[in-house]
Amino acid sequence: MLRTRKPVAQMAYQSPEQMIFGSAAKPLACGSGVLLGAGEVIPEVNFTLPPMAIREETLPDVRERFREMVERILTRAVQQELSAVVLELEHLYELTLQPDWGALVTADIKAVMEEFGQRYGLRSALRVTVADIREQERPPRMRTSRLLDLMLRAFERCAEAGADILSIESTGGKEVHDHALVQGDMEGILFALGVLAPRDMESLWTAIVEIAHRYKVVPGGDTACGFGNTAMQLAHQGLLPKVLAAVVRLMTAPRSLVAVEMGATGPLKDCGYENPVIKSITGVPISMEGKSSACAHSSPLGNIAAAACDLWSNESVQDVRLLGGYAPEVFTEILAYDCRLMNTALRQGQAEVLRDLFVESDRHRDPQALMLDLRVVHAAGKRIVEAGEDHYARTLAMARYATEQIRLAVREQNLTLEPREERWLSMIEDALDHLPEEADALRMRVDQNYQTLYVPAEYGLAS
Repeated sequence: MLRTRKPVAQMAYQSPEQMIFGSAAKPLACGSGVLLGAGEVIPEVNFTLPPMAIREETLPDVRERFREMVERILTRAVQQELSAVVLELEHLYELTLQPDWGALVTADIKAVMEEFGQRYGLRSALRVTVADIREQERPPRMRTSRLLDLMLRAFERCAEAGADILSIESTGGKEVHDHALVQGDMEGILFALGVLAPRDMESLWTAIVEIAHRYKVVPGGDTACGFGNTAMQLAHQGLLPKVLAAVVRLMTAPRSLVAVEMGATGPLKDCGYENPVIKSITGVPISMEGKSSACAHSSPLGNIAAAACDLWSNESVQDVRLLGGYAPEVFTEILAYDCRLMNTALRQGQAEVLRDLFVESDRHRDPQALMLDLRVVHAAGKRIVEAGEDHYARTLAMARYATEQIRLAVREQNLTLEPREERWLSMIEDALDHLPEEADALRMRVDQNYQTLYVPAEYGLAS
């Protein structure tokens, strides 16, 4: 049975100027004394294995490698005189497919964190991000598959083993979105993000929140990584127009907001570049990634992403040897420097200056960065609230608002687009002008091209 969704009816922040890094309208305590959004930006270190097999016979080696990584990370955190740190264990598929394996690694990591807390007074919290393994089936069965049962079991086992925060990068609607995205089909993109994805979020986050409450841990949040970040990386490779990736970025916000409306409390996960929009609406703490996540991927959002962060992440890095040490410990130090600068600005009353520099250095370099301008972020949040509780209406409002802002920036000569990008912006605007105002009407159109890719009943839709 679904939890009762509580649509947000008013903004947590009355102006974009109120939004700033290290401060959330709804601060959160988690782990061993870690306070998020309470006046300090805290590093969130994400780490993963080097290329190695994860099988039953290699599990002892896998566990030992994770323990070694965490010991090195926390040693560097102590050397950098960090008072608090958040670690993220982002499941490789095998750790979710075998829930007991993920639980063993979680327990190992938590034991090392507790040891450093006792020895050095280091406050810490562990986020576990379970993999969405449902997409391994095609078409995926989002509500009735054995894979869903395994995934929820992984959440339970990791919560029981010591996770402080539960997160996921869920993929409901991605089976349609991937096809629509590479074709630049706004109808398919809107159907995936405005109809399928939020329906899946309601169902999935009912279960995740229930598990979190049962084990007395924090239901962190979801991200639209499989949608917005896929578009960003394809655009980076020249395979998609940047303006399309920018529009998709803003369209992901209503879908990810559903997790909070179902009971997630933050900290929202780093891969969600839509997080500032959700923070503007709900006030929950957010993790963000930017320049110090270049180890994982390139982006045009390296500085502006920090403007309203509460946790600052490196996204993920493999445990490979660098001149300065193993990569996870090196990036712990890099994050420590970043957070030290932001926290010094907070203490010395210069936070607004640094925030505005973060924004100004990126916002006019790329239409995707423009979507993270706090003025755009806050106005987007207001439009979501004004659109009411209907998922489709919210997502359509975001698509239209994104194109309006890109067009305005071009007209005011604050953003320069290549001729190909200009043509695509006009094509997107034209497509949006011809979209229906009701989801049912859109589905009738979309099913002509995408009906075989998804199972309506798995989203609570009639066949």
